[in-house]
Amino acid sequence: MPGERALELADRARRAAAGDEVDAVAHLEHSAFARFAASTVHQPTLVEDETVTIRVVRDGKLGAVSTNRTDDEGLRDAAARAGEAADGGRADPGFPGLAPPAEVPSVEGYDAETAALTPDEQAERAWTAIEAAPGHGVFGYVTSGVTEIGVASSTGLAVSQAMTDTTAVALVADEGLSGYADATSWKALDVDPAGVARVATDKAERTRGAGQLEPGTYRAVLEPYALGELLWYFGFSSLGALPFLDGRSFLTGRLNEQIFDPQVSIVDDALDPRGLPKAFDFEGVPKQRVAIVEEGVARDVVWDRRTAAQAGRESTGHALSAPAQAIGPIPFNLGLAPGEATRDELVENVANGIYVTRLHYVNIVDTREGVFTGMTRDGTFLIEGGRITRPLVNLRFTTSFGDLASRVLGLSRERKLVNQSDFYGERYPHGALVPAIATEAFTVVGTGSTPGL
Repeated sequence: MPGERALELADRARRAAAGDEVDAVAHLEHSAFARFAASTVHQPTLVEDETVTIRVVRDGKLGAVSTNRTDDEGLRDAAARAGEAADGGRADPGFPGLAPPAEVPSVEGYDAETAALTPDEQAERAWTAIEAAPGHGVFGYVTSGVTEIGVASSTGLAVSQAMTDTTAVALVADEGLSGYADATSWKALDVDPAGVARVATDKAERTRGAGQLEPGTYRAVLEPYALGELLWYFGFSSLGALPFLDGRSFLTGRLNEQIFDPQVSIVDDALDPRGLPKAFDFEGVPKQRVAIVEEGVARDVVWDRRTAAQAGRESTGHALSAPAQAIGPIPFNLGLAPGEATRDELVENVANGIYVTRLHYVNIVDTREGVFTGMTRDGTFLIEGGRITRPLVNLRFTTSFGDLASRVLGLSRERKLVNQSDFYGERYPHGALVPAIATEAFTVVGTGSTPGL
């Protein structure tokens, strides 16, 4: 069964180590990638990888080692080095111990047809995107893969899951024009690369002749790509327990307060089949649905075992793998509740302002106030009289998520699963399920280049 191979590897790794407590996480990947540029598939790849992280606890001290040498000798070597790291370390008074066994939820998220896609088939899917945009340069990729996670512990915990995911990205660009679209699912049948390219082409052809815009705070419609990008950075910087406890989070000191417009509700729900489902975290703790903001009121953040023990709470199943746990827990399955509007109605609600397709090069300015900066890209337009009238150059923005989400003019009834994986390092599919938003507060601080190459 899918996932069994990862659990078998994790258990072999656990048994290779010795300590007061031992756990092992196996992370297996089988994936294919077809990248294309200037309407040519130039990089078809196949990735087969197995990585194991062994964690050893001795006398309250922890040692962790990762390896992709998964034969018996490689596992013994990694286990020995993890033990040496524990012996040479300092006692960790904040470590709550390894997770006990627990029943994990049954989730969707694995599709056999998606798992079986080959590099040749990915290249064929990429060609359908290229052929859907004749006369323009098409850039992007088509990818799909299988990720297997297995966790085995000396406490008796033993859990595993296999996940599939697929993404098609198309950037249609020539001199003076560019448009973007993508699609993500855990089922390949739900992703049409040609359809993605057609959407990007339509957007690109409307960006010719882009004009300037004076800096200022504008009403704006943000497509799900743009809103999802801001939500990812907001989640990373403010919706985990570590920045919350450290006083760095936008939510610190604001629980049970009205922080956003009542139209805004945010959850992290790894169990939702409309997203990229997950049953447990990298400690083997079952995933929970976490209501973070309810009708504008701040309710909670996500927790792992360490932060939960510090605060007298329960882990919500959001731990990262051992090498990255210093970052603290992170929400990987965010969702923002939909509204009732169509996209056209959002534009009408804005009346006069700007329309933003997606963002680029986003950076954090102030985590406590939820301020981010970046550029709009691949489809920025002026809204006049309740309709989109003309294209704009790429714009530099610096805006507060708090302001944006507090001055809401509407949310679309349709939501989109926005991919948030960059596909660097180990494959771990994650994304946000978000609508488009109309807001009164999107601050433009400068202008950049015209669209296109």
